[in-house]
Amino acid sequence: MQIQTTTDDHRIAKLAAFAIALHMVEAVIPSPLPGVKPGIANIVTLYVLLRYDFATAAWVSILRVFASSLLLGQFLSPTFALSLSGALLSLGVLWLTMRLPRCYFGAVTLSILAAFAHIAGQLMVVRLWLIPHASVSYLIPIFAVAALFFGLINGLITAKLLYNKKSNVALNKSVVPPL
Repeated sequence: MQIQTTTDDHRIAKLAAFAIALHMVEAVIPSPLPGVKPGIANIVTLYVLLRYDFATAAWVSILRVFASSLLLGQFLSPTFALSLSGALLSLGVLWLTMRLPRCYFGAVTLSILAAFAHIAGQLMVVRLWLIPHASVSYLIPIFAVAALFFGLINGLITAKLLYNKKSNVALNKSVVPPL
């Protein structure tokens, strides 16, 4: 029996593999505060969302969460639950914003919104399951500043990648083919 794959399947696999690799690199970088990471793999998700479509971005994001947790030995652990909740809530926010007028949401805005949603999803799981105490709310300002900072940085990187892609396409179209 042979599984039939499409070019979209191959694209999703390549992009998910790249996001997984970035996530693995990020996993070995020490964090100044527990739970505060730059989320560089989210650059891939955002790039895919703006370059292709929401469905492809959702596949890349969810595959990254599952595969990375398996590779890091965290599958079905609290860390997996935190990562999955953050990814699902940020995908939900991205899905909603993609239904609004595009002129209001660029790469940076989407990245910041997704970062805030990611942190909100994680803090909800912490509050409802891991540490059911009101003192979790004291962490909100710290994580909000981190989400703003890393969301801004990741959005700027994504915008630069998208701009470079458009520039390369424009250059390739303007080149006169040889005779």
